[in-house]
Amino acid sequence: MKSMSSDHTDDTRQLVEVDLGVRSYPIHIGTGLLRDAGLLRPHIRGRQVCVVSNDTVAPLYLDTVCQALAGFDTTQFIFPDGEEFKTLDTVSTLYDHLLGANFGRSATLIALGGGVVGDMVGFAAATYQRGIDFIQIPTTLLSQVDSSVGGKTGVNRPQGKNMVGAFYQPKCVLADCATLDTLPDRELKAGLAEVIKYGLINNREFLHWLDANLDSLLARDRQALAHAIRVSCEEKAAIVAMDEREGGIRAILNLGHTFGHAIETAMGYGNWLHGEAVATGMVMAAAYSQRQGLLSQADAEYVRTLIGRAGLPVIPPDTIDADTFISLMSRDKKADSGRIKLILLEQLGKAFVSATVETEDLAAFLAPGL
Repeated sequence: MKSMSSDHTDDTRQLVEVDLGVRSYPIHIGTGLLRDAGLLRPHIRGRQVCVVSNDTVAPLYLDTVCQALAGFDTTQFIFPDGEEFKTLDTVSTLYDHLLGANFGRSATLIALGGGVVGDMVGFAAATYQRGIDFIQIPTTLLSQVDSSVGGKTGVNRPQGKNMVGAFYQPKCVLADCATLDTLPDRELKAGLAEVIKYGLINNREFLHWLDANLDSLLARDRQALAHAIRVSCEEKAAIVAMDEREGGIRAILNLGHTFGHAIETAMGYGNWLHGEAVATGMVMAAAYSQRQGLLSQADAEYVRTLIGRAGLPVIPPDTIDADTFISLMSRDKKADSGRIKLILLEQLGKAFVSATVETEDLAAFLAPGL
């Protein structure tokens, strides 16, 4: 994994490599990337390309991407925006579109949008004709720093998030910071949750940088955002390179996610944004780490304060009781035979996987008054 300036005229552009041997790929970070055909074309093998987006992002950026694809046989597939559409039904409709257009195994899918688009397109690419190429063009902060990198793909089921999916790496990622100009404030803040996560799990220096530069990030300062995206991608790329299929250390990337996924599922997909649920989940993970004698009260409060300053929720919905939390968390993908695993903090900047969570203690922690 490495970071460097690219050879393009815009010297603010950055390149991060995800080192996975024959499955390695570049993450391009900068502005104006959507118009740069030279970044896309080397990663498209055949003539057939399908750009997949939703009805919020497509009106903003679809034409620009299609212009960069001039000369290819390009089709478009647009579906409604929202986590509630991250389903097998939507993917099935995409399969039908590809089959109707006679897409073969040399075709390429391009995911243009946030995490929902990227996860579904990656899953469709992994399964259509047993696997075709795909490219990620993430347009939200959350997808640029997290979901577009690392090859996790999938769809939701009523019983839980991302319960059907595959590990399948993209051919490249284009993170155009200019797309964040049109991102709603709520979505920007949700993305900051995943940025903060990288500081908490593995990079205390970055955590302190975030603390000092949070106002600039919220104000959409391009330089600050580009730095946050680059460091986040570097952190994730390094961890994924060590553990592509989450057999070990990669699990620390799920800090706050076991609590967060339970919140998303219980509240109904789309009512809490993924980043909002993860933010609250990280506060809960820090508080539980303190309960276990791992983290000081001051450090747990630091996590709560920083996330609150980012404009993110720090308290879970009072409509979710402890039994519901426990039930949903025991179904989480990280659970083992129903035994809950949590990512906890032994200090700021150092996370670990705890497989010794006692259900009774967790239930007491989740009781009213948290």
